Amino acid sequence: MKSNTKYFRQVDNMWEENVAEKLDPVERLVYRSNLLGSDSYINNTGGGNTSSKLMDKDPITGEMVEVMWVKGSGGDLRTAKKANFSSLYQDKLLALQEVYNGFENKGLKTPAEDSMVEMYPHCTFNLNPRAPSIDTPLHSFIPHKFVDHTHPVPIIALATADNGKSLMKKIYGDQMAWVDWMRPGFELGLKLQRVIEENPGIIGIILGGHGLINWADDDKECYDRSIGLINRAAAYLAEHDPGEMAFGGPGYESLPDDRRHDMMARILPFLRGQISRQNRFIGTIQDDPGTLQFINSKDAPRLSELGTSCPDHFLRTKIKPLYVNWNPQNEKLPELKEKIVSGLEQYRADYEAYYSDHRLEDSPPVRDPNPTVILIPGVGLISWGKNKSESRVTAEFYNAAIGVMRGAESIGKYTALPKQEAFDIEYWALEEAKLRRMPPEKELSRQVVAVIGAGSGIGKALLSKLITNGATVTALDRDKSTAEEAAESVLDQIGMGIGVAGSGISGSGDIIGLECDITQRKSVRNALKSVLLAYGGIDNIVVTAGYFPSPDKNGNVSDEDWKRCYDINVTGNYIVANEASHIWKEQGLSGSLVVTTSANAVVPKIGSMAYDTSKSAANHLVRELAIELAPDIRVNGVAPATVVEGSSMFPRERVIASLKKYGIGFDEKEDTVTLRNRLAGFYSSRTLTKKPITRDQQTEAIRLLLNSSLENTTGHIIPVDGGLVEAFLR
Repeated sequence: MKSNTKYFRQVDNMWEENVAEKLDPVERLVYRSNLLGSDSYINNTGGGNTSSKLMDKDPITGEMVEVMWVKGSGGDLRTAKKANFSSLYQDKLLALQEVYNGFENKGLKTPAEDSMVEMYPHCTFNLNPRAPSIDTPLHSFIPHKFVDHTHPVPIIALATADNGKSLMKKIYGDQMAWVDWMRPGFELGLKLQRVIEENPGIIGIILGGHGLINWADDDKECYDRSIGLINRAAAYLAEHDPGEMAFGGPGYESLPDDRRHDMMARILPFLRGQISRQNRFIGTIQDDPGTLQFINSKDAPRLSELGTSCPDHFLRTKIKPLYVNWNPQNEKLPELKEKIVSGLEQYRADYEAYYSDHRLEDSPPVRDPNPTVILIPGVGLISWGKNKSESRVTAEFYNAAIGVMRGAESIGKYTALPKQEAFDIEYWALEEAKLRRMPPEKELSRQVVAVIGAGSGIGKALLSKLITNGATVTALDRDKSTAEEAAESVLDQIGMGIGVAGSGISGSGDIIGLECDITQRKSVRNALKSVLLAYGGIDNIVVTAGYFPSPDKNGNVSDEDWKRCYDINVTGNYIVANEASHIWKEQGLSGSLVVTTSANAVVPKIGSMAYDTSKSAANHLVRELAIELAPDIRVNGVAPATVVEGSSMFPRERVIASLKKYGIGFDEKEDTVTLRNRLAGFYSSRTLTKKPITRDQQTEAIRLLLNSSLENTTGHIIPVDGGLVEAFLR
């Protein structure tokens, strides 16, 4: 039976010689790498590496020497640039074999082997600051100029099948060799060197449980071989794929799209709260047909319990996912919650036992025992990470693992790494050192923040500040295009990050833009549901949306404008808080609601009765909500004086009307920015500090209310008005 093409398709050869011929040798390496990394079917994010051995002039001797350029530590083939590659003297790398042979106690997973990683920087060519990868010897010790090491789904399927070695011969004949699983490092590099010496004429090696490494003495030929070897494995797997009967055939049916998304949105806050007891997580959802086919299958419980094999996979997905044995056809939400709770308890116990049974004397302390991948029949896959990129990568890796298991089970039996081998990778001292070198997390890391009114003014200015401080952000505005533009302007600066997984809205970056009319409960509910589907939860909400009804020449506003003013400035805040309260209750995590009110709330004056009284009501709403949402959710307000800068409530007409009202001279030919600055100068002259009230001052106050700086402050209004005497609280 022919396969569906999701997993066992042919990959395109995307090499364009007219592009490559214009590049220098190192640029050609980057080009080759980007092509291989552009398809997660060929190589997962951050995994694999490529190299080129090139001649270059020694900066000290002036002589031509052989330099190996290889993807450095922490790089990603899809996005790599020249700066992501290490450059090392090839002769010095080869000389490290003599150093290694000098150790009395050497071998796989010995301190001697690990100590060689510290020697690689001593081989650096031309002061290149990029740290070399632990895979450096795999490339150096292969006696060919160009080497590709990738993690293709079809090849790993062979590499994890119990009969993979014999099938390799059937597919490739004598062109390929096999090396049983070995942890990446110096010993594996030596092993590859010996296998090539013993098997002259081979063009590649399948690394058991791991992936593919192949080579050539021409860079295009090396790339062509990578594509060709992958496609030969894919073609064989496609011929043997059982189609709808993959993974033993269906055990459950997926819920219809609308019901599935509703169920996902209902369970996500609860699930996030359950797994965030030690650390908060950001989520990514995967519910494409191929993923659901696996989760719904009869064999999913057995296969998921085995866990993943490729070391890159389980470093993200942990030793195994949590499979929730829930029947989507016969059971409801309460049963799903019960099974999640019991499943998590068992998972944590299993993980603690896994650590205890396999730890060594010098093993790092046990890490968070919660799963990073959760599988729910009929609903989908949810992956978790410290940020959106990490959760997308985790979903990507488990997607690849599903393809690997599908292929292995189609031609034999899938075999995962032995638990001790998996543990030795997960708790490898070198991996622990890499984790410790990572910069500390920012103050709003792991926090999902929704900003309502993000299309202009304070809300728009707040977006970049939140992102800079580590938050995952949703920009919401009544006007959808305005919200999307605000989010895109930030995303253009920070980029999408890494990872290529996520279904629908969950494939988003660290910020998205959504429509939300806070005067309409359905609109608010739908917007918050979208945030859940994108990120898995909501921690904080900031409402900067507001409405100032401009009075007529007699200082009056229409009944419609009066109602609209209260609908936005008061009722809208209540609706947001009320809808979010259900999510916050399910999560059971701490969070904040911050409302932008105004100094006008305590300053009575002529011409703005609707706005002033609505803001006064908003102030008291803050106090009431603080009581209602305690103890987990803090509710506070920020009360600026008039912020003219960038505010949608100060269109040109209102600015001119205000200038006339206060008798401030101006020329109607002046541009709007000049007129706004003139008005802002007048407002600042009435304060004690004599300084204009800026958006940045407001966003800084909001930031303090969101982070832990004011964690014991709730039910308060913080004035940011420059010292407006009339607004002093009485």
